Amino acid sequence: MSILGNRVLRKEDPKFLSTGGTYGDDLPGDQALWATYVRSSAAHARLTGIDTSETLRRPGVVAAYAASDIDLPPLSPGLPGIPDVMARPLLAAGVARFVGEPVAVVLTEQRYQGEDATEAVAVDYEPLPVVVDPEESLAGGVLLFPEAGTNLATDFRVPPDESFFEGCEVVVRQRVLNPRVAPCPMEVRTSMASWGSDGRLTQWVSSQAPHAFRDALARLYDLEPEQVRVIAPDVGGGFGAKAGPYPEELLLGWLARAAGRPVRWTETRSESMVALGHGRGQIQDLAIGGTRDGRVLAYRLEVLQDAGAYPAIGAFLPFFTRLMTSGTYDIAKVQCSACAVVTNTTPVVAYRGAGRPEATAAIERAIDLFAAEIGADPAEVRRRNLVAPADFPYATATGATYDTGDYPRALELVLDAAGYSELRAEQARRREDGKAPLLGIGLSTYVEITNPVASFGEFAAVEVLTSGKARVYTGTSPHGQGHATVWATLASDQLGIPIDDIEVVANDTDLVASGVGTFGSRSLQAGGLAVHEASVMLVDQARRLAAELLEASAEDVVLDKVEGRFHVAGTPALSRSWSELAEHVADSGGLRVDQRSDPPGPTFPFGAHLAVVEVDASTGEVRLVRLVAVDDAGRIINPLLADGQRHGGLAQGAAQALMEEFRYDHDGNPVTSNLADYPMVSAAELPSFELLAMETPTPVNPLGAKGIGESGTIGSTPAVQNAVVDALAHLGVRHVDMPASPERVWRTLAEQRGKG
Repeated sequence: MSILGNRVLRKEDPKFLSTGGTYGDDLPGDQALWATYVRSSAAHARLTGIDTSETLRRPGVVAAYAASDIDLPPLSPGLPGIPDVMARPLLAAGVARFVGEPVAVVLTEQRYQGEDATEAVAVDYEPLPVVVDPEESLAGGVLLFPEAGTNLATDFRVPPDESFFEGCEVVVRQRVLNPRVAPCPMEVRTSMASWGSDGRLTQWVSSQAPHAFRDALARLYDLEPEQVRVIAPDVGGGFGAKAGPYPEELLLGWLARAAGRPVRWTETRSESMVALGHGRGQIQDLAIGGTRDGRVLAYRLEVLQDAGAYPAIGAFLPFFTRLMTSGTYDIAKVQCSACAVVTNTTPVVAYRGAGRPEATAAIERAIDLFAAEIGADPAEVRRRNLVAPADFPYATATGATYDTGDYPRALELVLDAAGYSELRAEQARRREDGKAPLLGIGLSTYVEITNPVASFGEFAAVEVLTSGKARVYTGTSPHGQGHATVWATLASDQLGIPIDDIEVVANDTDLVASGVGTFGSRSLQAGGLAVHEASVMLVDQARRLAAELLEASAEDVVLDKVEGRFHVAGTPALSRSWSELAEHVADSGGLRVDQRSDPPGPTFPFGAHLAVVEVDASTGEVRLVRLVAVDDAGRIINPLLADGQRHGGLAQGAAQALMEEFRYDHDGNPVTSNLADYPMVSAAELPSFELLAMETPTPVNPLGAKGIGESGTIGSTPAVQNAVVDALAHLGVRHVDMPASPERVWRTLAEQRGKG
């Protein structure tokens, strides 16, 4: 009987709940200097002078550097279509382009000395015009990179088709904002770099992709990858923002070489809010058309992506938005036109879902707007337009091919579990009463792409030790997902070795031969697949070895997984254990298989969410009272861990819908740059989530598994937003942008009353 599919407790938790994890800031480094960065206080300015003379007289200061002292190249955007002149310097060179950009760095003996020392650095700014609004940036009145002649970072635009909505009885248009958010991982960025006497660079870093970080260091310092070792200790959250290297981390090697000592750096929470990459940041113009009986015939989405001051993956996010434009719906005509621009703001990076939540938010608002326009129930409009189960694999108009799905069943499961008709009846009673809080019911159905760049594959190795225990090496980066538990489960399922006797090794480029990392909900279907395949191959290797020792044919040898022994079928008395086999080949390479997975393509998880909110019309306060969710990620290996990912995703998505927004004033100054002004969701603002189970295995990989890490975030956000609008719909409100904060809801109602 397989252990897969059982609620196996996390192997990781005893450590975290007792002695605690070892994070970057916990690392010993008695001889290390501390780096503290001087950050630009101007959103856009020419740097006419940086004077560190006073700083060098401060206690504990060892050195101070500006861009002119650094002989390292800028960071290339690294993606097709982005102008090379938009490369990012490690320290602002000549021009600062956002508040928080590093302009200088100070090295001190003690950590606390850095804050005082940086205040003594004199930076002369010559202000330049500022642009923070993406639409103003697109107009080109202010150029961040004059040599580029444009603020366009990427351009996926297509010309409008005047006949696009021909044949539609109804066409609805709406401008939708998907606001910029700050990832806010519990652990801020932290890193330490040290050079060995052999010229080898070792760096510890809080990263989702240690091997990619190693390769970036090798390129920057003109080293072979073997000359660089990267270690990621326990990582306290990433959400996509820690998937790529940052200048502050990459510069530490140069500083350590210049100082002749290790150099470490840990940002403050205030620094993290303005310098760790932000997420989302799209302006969307949607138009949806169809018949009055609820059939959607055409859907067009125009996306303007804010890439921030230095474009990289943030400028590429519209590609994923475009890919997933039509969501779960069978629409004859679909078009997405998109582009990304630079602004004088913190660069935008991949954030939980990375382009896919933005697509879902747009189409789900569009469906609700269309339903309201024709006077139909939003659930019924969805029923009439969902892709049918018989149509899979389903090719969309924007280039995706969905593997498997049963979207109607997911919707009906949610409606039944929530008691949809009873909720509508209760809503009608409250509207008649006029005294109770307004009740809103919001729906969303979603599909997303996981492991989007399947060609990357992933590395794993499995070996059995002479003790009979096993070790799994993985190129994925665990930072809360439970990889140690699931990878040990996958290996145990094939080897018959108990989970507690299987160690998982990760996040060290010297111990793990190669790796891609953890992002895009790829871990299980890439990294887990590699573990599964390596385990299958290892059993086959051991079977052949046992056959030699037992003087039998390999085809006749079986593995008794309960006993952990190989024997000839029908003759269990004569057998060999894993330990005996490992001992036999200990001097000739041991029992080990290295494997790189080769998934043939991505997978497409899907689901349906229903949110119920109560709105106080006098104050605008919104209270989320229910959230019912189906998240179908194919075959679930460990429901306990999958539910944990769903809980976190639902909370993050609801938070974006109701409270999170990183804002700037017209001069580019952050106005929500600390956790007093930037609201973070807590358990007090959330109900107990109602999770429904549904599994539709994919044929794309032998595990039948799809990604689960981002799904909750993708479905919950539009469900909660739709619920807020639904609560106010009888008052004439057509749309409320995210976040539906009390102030925004109150102002929306006040404007509506003014119209009356």
